[in-house]
Amino acid sequence: MYQPLADLLRPTTLDEVYGQAHILGEGAILRRLIDSGNIPNMVFYGPSGTGKTTVANIIAKQTNRTLYKLNATTASTADIKQIVAELDSFMAPNGVLLYLDEIQSFNKKQQQSLLEYIENGKITLIASTTENPYFYVFNAILSRSTIFEFKQIDASAALQAVKRAVSFMENRTALKASVEDGALEYIAGACGGDIRKAINAVEVLFSAAIPQENRIDLTLADAKVVSQKSAMRADRDGDNYYDLLSALQKSIRGSDPDAACHYLARLLEAGQLQAACRRLMVIAAEDVGLAYPMIIPIVNAAVDMALKLGMPEARIPLGDVAVLMATSPKSNSGHIALDAALEDIRKGKGGDFPRQLQNMHADTYTQERAQGYLYPHDFPHHWVRQQYLPDDLVGVRYYEYGPNKTEQAAKAYWDMIKGK
Repeated sequence: MYQPLADLLRPTTLDEVYGQAHILGEGAILRRLIDSGNIPNMVFYGPSGTGKTTVANIIAKQTNRTLYKLNATTASTADIKQIVAELDSFMAPNGVLLYLDEIQSFNKKQQQSLLEYIENGKITLIASTTENPYFYVFNAILSRSTIFEFKQIDASAALQAVKRAVSFMENRTALKASVEDGALEYIAGACGGDIRKAINAVEVLFSAAIPQENRIDLTLADAKVVSQKSAMRADRDGDNYYDLLSALQKSIRGSDPDAACHYLARLLEAGQLQAACRRLMVIAAEDVGLAYPMIIPIVNAAVDMALKLGMPEARIPLGDVAVLMATSPKSNSGHIALDAALEDIRKGKGGDFPRQLQNMHADTYTQERAQGYLYPHDFPHHWVRQQYLPDDLVGVRYYEYGPNKTEQAAKAYWDMIKGK
């Protein structure tokens, strides 16, 4: 029976687990818990291929507990009842360790069906999820569990796993691998921190290679083919998609053009052209705004061009505006002013319109002037002092000029006109 290489090479001890030293290194809290044998209910949170299932297997082995595995995407309440039926039997004399993968796929009722048994200790739950558990796991489970975050594995740790896989396959096939410079490093970098993907890529390379005497060639070109886009974590239904959009906006807001290009590139490689375009338009108004008002039509034109061009050419105008916005002065004063006004409206503030602002359809022009409205274009500099806010908001200030050159120039102009 075929067994994937990643499964054959699955670590059997904590020392063999890659890249999780913050929770599994010597003296780290999860390692101490496992060594003590007193395993609490836990939620493992992190990307795929980072060792969550592996650690659950090691816990079961070290604590001599019966391990049951369920995947919440396919399991049902009946599966849980079947496990419960075996409690206190010869099948599970010490209780069971239940590994529930993708717990976010269970609804509230299904998750609550576990509560009685995890509270009395007959079931020790280790749930795993690639999504933020605080959003996707119900509070009743969270309050009875300890959350451990598994980090995305960096390229250096992934490279160790790739080299181990190559060595294993050499012994398995009795073929010596001639590895082109950069091939293994490419796999380690392109796997996106997913060790399973990296090892699977090595297996595919060996399977596809044509032996020459007792040797096979592992080329960089082949490594790129089997690893393509594997690092792209941008599922629209997942946290990573929103994290990526957030990272792009915060990098531009923070005036870091290098980071802006990095996150924009990740979005585009993941096929999220439209999402990138929408976020860039938001950034133009929200973060650059009045510091450089022309950025809004510039970004709008670049987005329009990108959507008409499609990839790969779309990257050209989008790269231009990402760098332009990252290196532009910043201001959020415009939307901050509107948000403050919205807050007052939601509090019920703002009475009738000042009489001079009302639209009197039956009035003649002369009568409208007689209502008290002063037509600014009739006055020097096209401005005259009069009341515009409702009576209960007279004197309220929503807008504060930003410290950038554009808004300060406008402030100086109006200070002069208004005689401040």
